[in-house]
Parts: sequence; C-alpha cells; structure tokens
Amino acid sequence: MRVIAWLVEGTWPSCVDAVRTHAPPAAEVVLLHVSGPDVPGLAHGAFAGLLGRGHPERDPGDLVEALGGSSAAELLDAAAGRLGRPCVREERAGRVEREVVAAAEGADLLVLARDGDRSRLGPKSLGPAVRFAVDHAPCQVLLVWPEPAPGLATIPPPPPHHPH
Repeated sequence: MRVIAWLVEGTWPSCVDAVRTHAPPAAEVVLLHVSGPDVPGLAHGAFAGLLGRGHPERDPGDLVEALGGSSAAELLDAAAGRLGRPCVREERAGRVEREVVAAAEGADLLVLARDGDRSRLGPKSLGPAVRFAVDHAPCQVLLVWPEPAPGLATIPPPPPHHPH
C-alpha cells in the first residue's frame, strides 16, 4: 500500500496523525509538500517591473525561492519526526493542486486536510486546491479536519421549498 500525505503549513500535523492512525505498518508513506509559483513569481515580477532593469543579481525572487525550499525541508523533517516511522519525503513545485494529483498517481490513499472555512460543516470548508485534489485524485482520499469538526448545528438550513 502506498499512502501520500499532502502537507501544508498549519494543517500538516492532522494529516500525519491520520497516517499514523489509518495506514498499515507495512505501507509506504510519502510525505508531500508542494510549493506554488505564486510568491517567488510575484517577487520576480515586481522587481523586474519596478526596480530591476539591468540588475538581475538584486532580484529578491531568488531569495524567496530559497527560503521557501528551506521552509519546506523543515516542515518535511518535522512531519517525519512526528510520523515516527520510515517514509519518503517529496518536494514538488508548480500548480499545487495539479502537482498533488500527479503525486497521487499509483497511490492507494491520499491524505489531506480541509483548508477553507473550518468554523462550520459544508462545502466551504474546502479551498480551491483541496477541492480540485478531492475531485481529481486517482485513488482513495482521506479528508481530515485539522482540529475537531464543528457540530451538526453548523449546517445551514435547507433552502425553502419552491413549488413548480
């Protein structure tokens, strides 16, 4: 069995705990972190557009990329320590939702955490990237709450009946 745990800042401990609880001891576990192109791309673009003509050595986008890589490595190290068993650490970069789906190819289970409005039950508890991964994963999906789930009273009332 191959299990992919998609790790994101702020919610990764719940994914690691779910793997510890649900993945068989003999399962191959992959801890996955994906860095999107957004922040470094914005830094590169802002520098080039405003300040950087003729001075590529001053581009802060390179530093932002390097800091993101070291942050991802620290997150993967912390997750591996929390998991407490052998695992593979995988870092990817690109469109986050598509990289997660691609990483799940050939896996038996994708573990991920809700990333939207977690104050109530419902579809808004999933952000766009998680929704895409849930809808397109080529394997079974375990979707976890990063904290205790809200109560049933948080479900919005049904819409009023409209006669035809």
